[in-house]
Amino acid sequence: MVGEEGAFVLSWDEVLTEEELSMTLKVLCMSEEEFKEYKEQDSWEDNSNEEENSMLSNEALSRLKTPCKKLLYDSVLLTLESYGSDLKAEQDLLNNRAAYEKLSRREQQALHVRYGQKRILHQLLELVH
Repeated sequence: MVGEEGAFVLSWDEVLTEEELSMTLKVLCMSEEEFKEYKEQDSWEDNSNEEENSMLSNEALSRLKTPCKKLLYDSVLLTLESYGSDLKAEQDLLNNRAAYEKLSRREQQALHVRYGQKRILHQLLELVH
């Protein structure tokens, strides 16, 4: 459901892979009976109108049903745990000019990318908590 890379793409304002995330949350938050019925009705393809009207802006994410919020929250925590350091460590390194300048250009760029990713993930945690 989430494509070859198995990841969802988030920005500061919305989910950029909203169709994939909407479908995944919908299916994962179904009861076993709901899933069986959904599968039997071959409903995988016929929700185009529903999906178009389900923009996953930050505001919409904060209004998700509790089971979907919990699923997202737990997923974000797992993703954050996969990093070697936390958001504060990245911020401290960015603020420590001497330590930052000792990094290669590539390491500096990677630091900025990781820091941005972690900030977006922390924002998502706040939205679904």
